Order: sequence, then structure tokens, then C-alpha cells
Amino acid sequence: MNKKKHHARTRAQESSNAIERMYITMRHLFNRGFYKPMGVSGETLREALLLLRPEIYGSIGDEKAELEGLLYVIDRLPQGIEECMFINLTSDEGYGNSHFKAIIPPKRRRNCYRIDDEQMNIEITRGRSEIYDILTHLTFMFVESHKISKRVLIDESGGTTRDWIKLEKAVLSKKKLTQNEREVAITHTANILGRTFDELRFVYSQFQTPEQPERLLHIVYWLGKLAIEEVVNNNKRTITFSPVLRERLGHHIHGEIWADNIKDVLHKNNLIERPIHIISANMHSVMNTLYAPTALKSLLGKKTIFQVYEEISKKENESLRDKVTKQALQNGMIYIPDTSGTNIDVQIFDTEKLDLTKTDLEITKTDKKTEKPIIFVMDYAFGEQAYETIDELLKPAFIDNKDIQLQVASISIMGKAGILEGGKGDIMIPSAHIFEGTADNYPFVNELSKSDLDGHGLAVFEGSMITVLGTSLQNKDILRFFYNSTWHVIGLEMEGAHYQKAIQSASKVRKTINPDVKVRYAYYASDNPLETGGTLASGGLGTSGVKPTYLITRKILQQIFNNQ
Repeated sequence: MNKKKHHARTRAQESSNAIERMYITMRHLFNRGFYKPMGVSGETLREALLLLRPEIYGSIGDEKAELEGLLYVIDRLPQGIEECMFINLTSDEGYGNSHFKAIIPPKRRRNCYRIDDEQMNIEITRGRSEIYDILTHLTFMFVESHKISKRVLIDESGGTTRDWIKLEKAVLSKKKLTQNEREVAITHTANILGRTFDELRFVYSQFQTPEQPERLLHIVYWLGKLAIEEVVNNNKRTITFSPVLRERLGHHIHGEIWADNIKDVLHKNNLIERPIHIISANMHSVMNTLYAPTALKSLLGKKTIFQVYEEISKKENESLRDKVTKQALQNGMIYIPDTSGTNIDVQIFDTEKLDLTKTDLEITKTDKKTEKPIIFVMDYAFGEQAYETIDELLKPAFIDNKDIQLQVASISIMGKAGILEGGKGDIMIPSAHIFEGTADNYPFVNELSKSDLDGHGLAVFEGSMITVLGTSLQNKDILRFFYNSTWHVIGLEMEGAHYQKAIQSASKVRKTINPDVKVRYAYYASDNPLETGGTLASGGLGTSGVKPTYLITRKILQQIFNNQ
């Protein structure tokens, strides 16, 4: 018994050392300005990632290729990156005003630019977390590419297997592949990847895009081709960090522009001195909760409010979403699309222009005398960016040569997180955020409690949550350690400690907002990384995210309106 416990513990310790090593190395490489991921400079990163074997990257440590992990990574990187020898991480340096067309990855909003055949530029506007995210994904992708080269190279002079020659022919052929040709190409590719024909056929459609129906073949070929180039001709791929990015990082440049723009809009609309409730959430749930009952009255006769939310969430129902948005814009909503580079859009709701009796929120307090609050909804921040944006937002507005403090009454954070007990769609209510890799922890009084959200058919857990440095670096051993240790961690996410650090410094240290500002945190589970096949790489939430999202949103709004 003890022996086993000791062994599990050392594997967890090994893993947390590996994570720490990765972060220190990434910061060092960033300061240095460039590195070669498959050269000596990238060795520490590769070794740490292989030792860690994060859940999201599945079989990275095996000889066979990891397909789900590859799909996860490719969806978060710009199309065509597998063809590039040079990857340049830049700040916002004006490429948007050039002839280069922005390439935006499907699962991560970031602007990328293909400079020429060999070079891809990726714009970093969300701080360090984004750099960690990209470098981890690239390290995984390059490790996978070398698995391909190992399987196809016959000799040192660059001779390759018949499988490779056939794959190359299929990829470089200009004409559309027939079903027969595609299956032949899949057969050769399965051999190269050490996977079965069936496994490849299963993921094939997930890689397809309208422009690239044979995208999987294309990616495997180019990853392999550049790895062969590295092994045979020592022509190594290089990642560089632009001088402007290195100079700007950590200076809240984008966060400051973002916050100043918002305060400007509040001032112009005479809202800056009203009580304000900040909510970090998505761009639909607050708007739909407040306006769907009026905009979609006819639907409500036939369906429950949660079924209506589900209908609005379906991809094909754009007309329903448009109706709600139109209703919102005519009745107190101001929409501020982001132009600062933070990628965080904002909605401001002036509740004076909203008839609360037309919502179905069971509002008990409708005191005419109290000042109607402003509800400020900001889209999700990414990792450390949460500190930058909230820190800047909570500073006083400088208008007409004087400081105006915002009357922040509450700050609510709703997000997605990995859960360690329970499954997709369940709810977590944190009582503290523990910051991974440091001794920092942020306890707080959460206005939301388990009893607020119980009784709706979803499991609700209360306890500490860990703010991780990157979701793609967790493995089962570390998570089990957090879960079984005296920390009693219920889940993991990327922003909580950063938000709370900004709130505490504004309320307790700088005193720029009310020291007794109310805070609410609630998360719904996107995955359970302790379950096999339960990681983010195994697919999205689908409609299972609708119920928890709206339960939390409704509870936040009820508390705001009833506690006024």
C-alpha cells in the first residue's frame, strides 16, 4: 500500500518538475530571441514534454502517431503551419494593414500571417499564457513529425520507404482524389503513422475542411518532409520572437487600450458613475437571459426556457439569435467589438432601459428608488491576460483631467474548467484559487454556493480550484495528487488566480474600488481529465454545456437584481 502511494507521489513530483522546467525554459528561450525546437536548444522542452506525457497529447511517448492530440493542436494553430520552416511570434506590428491575409485558427482567435512559403507569423496579444500555449503545441507537433521521419527514412542519404513515395505522389497530385485513390493513400499513411486503416478513416473527416478535403494527408506529408529535411540536411526549423514582442510583453499594452476604450464608451453614454456589475462570461448567455423571453415569446409558449436556450445555441438557428440581438440593441445593450488586440468583446447593459418584469428571473426586489445598475459583460480572457484586463479595468477613468473611480458593486466570473470528480456539464463552485507552480493561493468569499445551483439535475461540487499555467500540460499523476492531497482540488482552469489577484490588489491594496466588492465564481465542466478519453482532445461539449451555462448566468443575474 505504502509502496504504491510512494511511487504515485514520485511520478506526480516528476511531472510537476517537468512542468516547472518547461516554463523556465520557455521564458529563457523567449529572452534569448530564437531557438530550434528539434535542436539542442529545444531539447529540454522536448524531454520535459515526453516525460510529462500530458493527457491531451495521448500517445506522444509511443512510437505510433497521436491523432486526437494532433487534431487538437492543428485546430489551434494557423492553417499551413506544418509547411513552414520559420515560425515568428510577433506583437501587433501592423500586418493587419498590409496585403497579407489574416489566417485565424478555428479554435483560437489569433491573427496569423503567411509571409512566404517558408514563414508563418503568429501575433501575440494575450500575454505569456498564449506563448506557452503555442510553444507547447509546436513542441508536440515537431515531436510527432520526427516519429514520421523515423518510420520513412531507410538510410542517411535520404532514401525513403515505398509508403512515403506513394503518400508524396497523392499529396502533390493536383487533381481531386477518387474514393479509391484516397483509400490507397490512407493505407500508406496508416503504415507511416503506425495506426490502423480504421483509425485513420475515423479521424479523416474531422481533419477535412472545404478547401482541403485531404488535409490529414497534407499535414502528415509536410510534417514528415520538414523532419526529413532536418535529419538528412540538418536544415532545422526555427522559432523566433520579434524584438517588439520581447519589449512589449508584460506591459499591459493591449489591456490598457481595451480598458480605456470601455471607460470612454461608459462616459459618452453617461453611465460611468452608475453602480456597475462586471461579468466575465460568453457573449450570449446574459443577453439571451435578459431578452429572449420578449424576443422569442412565441417559442416560449411551446417550450421551457432551457429548451429555448438550447434552440438559440444550435448552429443553424441564426435567425433566432438575430432576433434576440436586435431586441437587446433596441433596449439598453451597447456592443463594443474589440479593436485593441485583446480579442475580448464587451456588452454593456443599461438596466434602466430594460423592463425586468418581462424577464423570467423571479426578481423579488423592484425598489423604484435604487439606482438601476449597469451590467458589463466581457468575453473570456486567456490565462494571464485575465490579470492584465481586470487590473486595467478597475483603475480609475481619467476624464477631463480628473480621476473617476468606477462604482464596481460585484465581479462575477463564469467559465469552463476541467473537473476531477463528476463529468462534462457538471458545476464547480470554488472557495479558493491555488496558483500552480507557486505557493500563492487566493481564498475569497464566494457569493455563489452549492445550494444556489443544486436541484437541477447536475452535480455541483464546492472546494479549491487550481489555476494551471496551461491546460495542455496536465497529466493524470499530477491531477490525482491535487485531488487526493490535502488541497482537495475539485477542478482546474487557467484564469481564476489571475482574476482574483487583480480584484484583491484593486480592492484591498490600491483601494480603487469598494474593498467589500462582491465576487462570484462558478465553472462548468468541459472535461474530466482523470477519466480515460475524458480530455478536451476528445471533442467539445455540444449542447451539454447549455444547461450549466444558463443556470449559472441566471443565478448571477438574480443575485445582482435582488441584492441591489
